[in-house]
Amino acid sequence: MRYLPLTDADRGVMLDAIGVGSVDDLFSDVPQSVHLMEPVDLPEHKGELEVEGALSAMAAANVPAGSVPFFLGAGAYRHHVPATVDYLIQRGEFLTSYTPYQPEVSQGTLQYLFEFQTQVALITGMDVANASMYDGATSCAEAALMARRVTKRKNVVLSGGLHPHYAETTDTLLKFLDGTVQTLEPDIDGTEDITGQIGAETACVVVQYPDLFGRIHDLQPIADACHDAGALFVVAMTEIVSLGALKAPGDMGADIVAAEGRSLGNPLNFGGPYLGIFATREKFVRQMPGRLAGETVDSDGKRGWVLTLSTREQHIRREKATSNICTNSGLCALAFTIHLSLLGEEGFRHLAHLNHAKAIQLAEKIEAGGGEILTDNFFNEFTVRVSASAADLVDRLAAENVLAGVPVSRLLPGRAGADNLLLVATTETVTEADMDRLCIAMREAA
Repeated sequence: MRYLPLTDADRGVMLDAIGVGSVDDLFSDVPQSVHLMEPVDLPEHKGELEVEGALSAMAAANVPAGSVPFFLGAGAYRHHVPATVDYLIQRGEFLTSYTPYQPEVSQGTLQYLFEFQTQVALITGMDVANASMYDGATSCAEAALMARRVTKRKNVVLSGGLHPHYAETTDTLLKFLDGTVQTLEPDIDGTEDITGQIGAETACVVVQYPDLFGRIHDLQPIADACHDAGALFVVAMTEIVSLGALKAPGDMGADIVAAEGRSLGNPLNFGGPYLGIFATREKFVRQMPGRLAGETVDSDGKRGWVLTLSTREQHIRREKATSNICTNSGLCALAFTIHLSLLGEEGFRHLAHLNHAKAIQLAEKIEAGGGEILTDNFFNEFTVRVSASAADLVDRLAAENVLAGVPVSRLLPGRAGADNLLLVATTETVTEADMDRLCIAMREAA
């Protein structure tokens, strides 16, 4: 049965007040051909038990990441998250907290956000970090906007090794602004000359580290070229764990680091939520988007925490705001902080080295089986050229309960040479038995 809170008399009074004869008159501008004249074709209502059964049946059709050999990556990496992380973030004071506008009642939230910022600044090699963005792609777009504000220039250059989702998000946010967003052709071979694209109106150059295809680049020459031309150098990252083994972007001249932090403390969760990371040089801090937790002292000289340099639209800055980011991924940031605190510096490095060792092991197994590895240096992800369609291969192996990787054609549809390329990622969760099963399945499929 339908729940109709209004009587015909109630409806008549409202229609008289509006000055129309019927409810249908309110939809007179909608073409008659799209009017819904019959109830929506959906099952009748059911009880809670029946609904749970139906939803459970649908859920059973999914293949959980941890139940089969898992080699997917391309920005979404499966890492082990200690049980302690989930236990702590579900405490009521963390789970239900929102925006810490009132510092006097938000000291705990502000403190862990400050600690999160400190951790991010340390591992990225930057001076200052904010208290999180929505995700890595949003951070990348906000970095481009910030570079435009800092340099007073209009144009943005995106590497062909940048994740397409990051490039598309950046293009969307800058689409209706003056200037151009130039995305270079996919850099499969790692040979692009991005420094040759820097001009007098270039606000920034954005390069991914490691890039989309897993390759690790020396960023210093690109940073030097940017600075010589008066442009900012932005480094995007999809795998934050790599910073446990790789040289920090800040140590190679990066002006802004825009990264995805979900790998630490946050499980895959069917695609979200994610955790945007944003760090920059101290001299640019007033142009940094998002929230910034700062340390202070109260009237008694005791240590305390506040939101500082708050120039977002939410604080009545409107068009003068540094960003339209209205909130932060607070709980995800807390999970990140807890996980990284549990690891410590030594544990973080060990985790990264374990990821790299697993990737080397798998690459050697694939090559021994006749596979072709295109990435000459990598962290925990590399590109494999297969003999036929990578998308078809992934589908066939998925039917055999092996999640083989991400077809490059899924990220770069219609691009020449992408159809037979497969991105394969390994983490500490991959076993040697998983690797052997993948290699056997790939040989059989070939």
